[in-house]
Amino acid sequence: MSGTPDLKTPGSPPESPAATDHSSLTHGLKQRHLSMIALGGVIGAGLFVGSGAGIAAAGPSIVLAYALSGLLVMLVMRMLGELSAAHPASGSFSVHAERAIGPWAGFTAGWIFWTLLCVAIAVEALGAAAIMADWLPGTPDWLWVAVFMAVFCGTNLISVRHFGEYEFWFAALKVTAIVLFLLLGALAVLGLLPGTDSPGLTHLTGEGGFFPGGAEGLVAGLLASLFAYGGLETVTIAAAESEDPVRGVAKAVRTAMWRIAVFYIGSMLVIVTLIPWNDESVLSGPYAAVLDHLGIPYAGEVMNVVVLVALLSAMNANIYGASRMAYSLVRRGEAPAFLGTVRGGVPRRAVLASSGFGFFAVLLSFWWPDTVFTWLLNMVGAAVLVVWGFIAVSQLRTRRRLEREAPEKLVVRMWLFPGLTWLSLAGVAAVLLLMLREDATRTQLAFTAGLTLVLSVIGLLRQRAAARGR
Repeated sequence: MSGTPDLKTPGSPPESPAATDHSSLTHGLKQRHLSMIALGGVIGAGLFVGSGAGIAAAGPSIVLAYALSGLLVMLVMRMLGELSAAHPASGSFSVHAERAIGPWAGFTAGWIFWTLLCVAIAVEALGAAAIMADWLPGTPDWLWVAVFMAVFCGTNLISVRHFGEYEFWFAALKVTAIVLFLLLGALAVLGLLPGTDSPGLTHLTGEGGFFPGGAEGLVAGLLASLFAYGGLETVTIAAAESEDPVRGVAKAVRTAMWRIAVFYIGSMLVIVTLIPWNDESVLSGPYAAVLDHLGIPYAGEVMNVVVLVALLSAMNANIYGASRMAYSLVRRGEAPAFLGTVRGGVPRRAVLASSGFGFFAVLLSFWWPDTVFTWLLNMVGAAVLVVWGFIAVSQLRTRRRLEREAPEKLVVRMWLFPGLTWLSLAGVAAVLLLMLREDATRTQLAFTAGLTLVLSVIGLLRQRAAARGR
């Protein structure tokens, strides 16, 4: 069984290839599950609703912003695909960082990603609860949070196949919604949709031109778009529990990247072509605004259903991803051992702990929304960039080793290595520098840097203690 060695203590040497970090997990995910997880993983509320802020800041140049950020994400996913196809592991990039850089790096990448996913669970639960409370006035938000937490924690506790089936149908609905939106939008842009006239280039060149906010607007749109892509990493975690981990992750990464680029960039192009970028309705929901413009009945309600599905899908995926990352950390001696208990192929205590932390974060949003909860949000605000940095460095250091020792494992290869790997690192560094320009993102960067530093110090101390104990 392929995978990562079971490291009993931080920094300990790998054992036999049979001792994998997912050896107690099942292989219940099929290729169709992985493909939909890859496609649906980044189609979330950040795209359907959050993209409005990016459009308001950048105007039509949001298309360029999504293209630039999408290019960086595609490069990161290509690197991660190469690493994960060579060494499928439930800890994904955390395992790769430990192999390539050292146990402290695996510890840091794993725990910061676990924290990010758990906080995301809370945010998504709150968003879904707000929609339900709006539909059913008088029902408290906390009740819906509890219901959603119970449902998806329970789903993840049963089996990985249940998680895969839920995510398959959630992702299928989201993908269908995007495809229909693009088809309707394309027909409207061409003037082929009954009752609509082609707007031509009016909205792309009018109202301040293609760059109404100048460079500042483009940067704001770039930052907004970049974090909307988060979620693709989950497919490389899930691949370790698929029927054929190597083929599964290779195919999922290859097919997902260009399709996601079409979904994101195509959607933005349709939106800013059909309606003015500075229309007030864009900020609250650009997709609903376009559907209203096209005369689609009940557009707002339809998009609320899609957003609800996107939020629930993300909750489901994040509980899964957080539990597997925690399990992988346990197997490598980087987390409390009691979390590693597996029943029926599921790390149930890790699922409960991840869901529990997410629910605790929800409670923090009720108790201290402007202090503790805000600090928590800021701590993970730039966490995905830290993860991407570890992925790039890991791929840079692992590729040469694979070429020498096991070239047959290079099922997926990073394009134009090492040039594009260095370009990816430069891109991550550039985004971090851009975040220093705005007060909000500067605060996020400072909090994330603090969390990363604390985790790195703890990881290094553990690594040195393990080295002295040998």
